[in-house]
Amino acid sequence: MKSNSTTSISRYFLLTLLICVYFSTTQAQYISIGNQESHTEIGINFGPTFFLGDLGGNRGIGTKFIKDINPELTKVMKGGYITFYPSNAIGFRLAAQYTYVAGDDALIKTKGRSELCRKQRNLNFRSSIWEGYGAVEIYPTLLARNKNYRSKEPMIKPYLFFGIGLFHFDPEGSITKNGITKWHKLHPLRTEGQGMEEYPNKKPYSLTQINIPMGCGIKISVSPRINTSLELLYRSTFTDYIDDVSTSYIDPQYFDKYLSSEQADLARQISDKAMGIITPGLNRFEPGSQRGNPKNTDAYFSFLFKVGFKIGDRNENNKGYGNNKWKSAKMHVRCPKF
Repeated sequence: MKSNSTTSISRYFLLTLLICVYFSTTQAQYISIGNQESHTEIGINFGPTFFLGDLGGNRGIGTKFIKDINPELTKVMKGGYITFYPSNAIGFRLAAQYTYVAGDDALIKTKGRSELCRKQRNLNFRSSIWEGYGAVEIYPTLLARNKNYRSKEPMIKPYLFFGIGLFHFDPEGSITKNGITKWHKLHPLRTEGQGMEEYPNKKPYSLTQINIPMGCGIKISVSPRINTSLELLYRSTFTDYIDDVSTSYIDPQYFDKYLSSEQADLARQISDKAMGIITPGLNRFEPGSQRGNPKNTDAYFSFLFKVGFKIGDRNENNKGYGNNKWKSAKMHVRCPKF
């Protein structure tokens, strides 16, 4: 993890809080009781998830976005959310979801030396991820129209969102013998010397971390109560160990000092699976050789399909939907606006 992670997290959290307070204050004058200006939405979402880290990738030097994904490792994310809308233009979302990420150097398509170095490393991982986050949704096309609360809301609404969240991961690596592949948890094996006094700069990493969810989407109203959305959800993180790869190889003799004999033997095998593609006959890297790139933290992103259901007041006078008699009756019993 980068040394300035705590400062970055604090600044981001403060910025998010200030923005939430700002929008809550500026939009509060349009909230009224008994109409559709404020409402709550609950829903489900699912879609493919992709990992961006040290392992796997495509031709050339690794990058942070779509170019470096491996479609073969596509996993499906599933989750649910609840969003409170104090106005049509602003929403406050809470979400919880489960997904799965993976990376494998063996899948890299080769063209030049840049990717051959990664393929020679020959490492892989998989990990489930549980996450929860809070975010602010902003509908730019509705911000200017929000003062006229009776104006008909469009069926198609683009939006942006950003927030802060927590996620839990637990990476596993594989060893294949006699055609049989077994997966083993990597965190207890200290594969890069985490927590060893011989490597004071390599601190143990936590399996629960903060992430920064952000993205954009398009919401489509199907009916007064139901809408669907297509959304890109990107998570920036403050850790480089989702795939358990970040810095350099260590001297394998130290595994015996800190681990049981069984764990030490496993750590030696799973931490260094060098395959002599560039260097014929290579079966192990020298201690101190580059294993990952600590300058770039890991990330993952999802393309989601969402279905949302509005709950609460049935008044549809904003939308131009529904029964006119119902709308007229509601107009007579509406409570005062704040």
